[in-house]
Amino acid sequence: MTDDRSTGFQRARSAEQREIRKQAILDAATQLLGEMPVSEISLRELSRRVGLSKTNVVRYFETREAVFFELLNRSLARWIEELSADLAAADAAGPVSAEAVVKELARSLARRSLLCDLLSALGSELERNISAESAREFKLAHGRLLGALADLLRCHITALTSSAARELVSLTVVCTAGLWPFAHPSAAVAEAQRQPELADTRVDFADRLGRSLHIAVTGLLSLG
Repeated sequence: MTDDRSTGFQRARSAEQREIRKQAILDAATQLLGEMPVSEISLRELSRRVGLSKTNVVRYFETREAVFFELLNRSLARWIEELSADLAAADAAGPVSAEAVVKELARSLARRSLLCDLLSALGSELERNISAESAREFKLAHGRLLGALADLLRCHITALTSSAARELVSLTVVCTAGLWPFAHPSAAVAEAQRQPELADTRVDFADRLGRSLHIAVTGLLSLG
């Protein structure tokens, strides 16, 4: 087992030092997610990768789920900033339809594999082994970010009501969680789908998500 001294780390004293330590843990989690699914990443493996004991890691994150919640929300915040810039650039070229907005959303989200991985693991994996207080803390922060996304969509699809924008965001999360795993199947399934008779079972994430959200936004706008 390692400790701070054996890895060259010093005990974080200031807020800045704590943030540096937290970021090192989040960076290690990001690396691990590039190698294995969330379900296979334990707190012990995360501690080993970052070069700290489990005791030291839990000074910053109570559980492995807390690490991934923080990583998810930070990734979500960065994506909203990216999407805002993408939509602003599209608007600068002329009026943009609701269909074009949600298709741009889908293309932008498809570039965020880490965020999509975590969203697809949220209900099935990450929220299964947490305390009520941890769930409350995560969902409050997550909800604020999703609210910001809803506000952004209303800026570009002005006919959406506030409640419709929130519903569109909820559908975006649900569709992402459902489609992402099918768009990234196991090696065996991917090999089988290369056969011509299974071509229509392949899922293009950006295309399918964009179409699903176009159907959703059309329905929401028709409801008024």
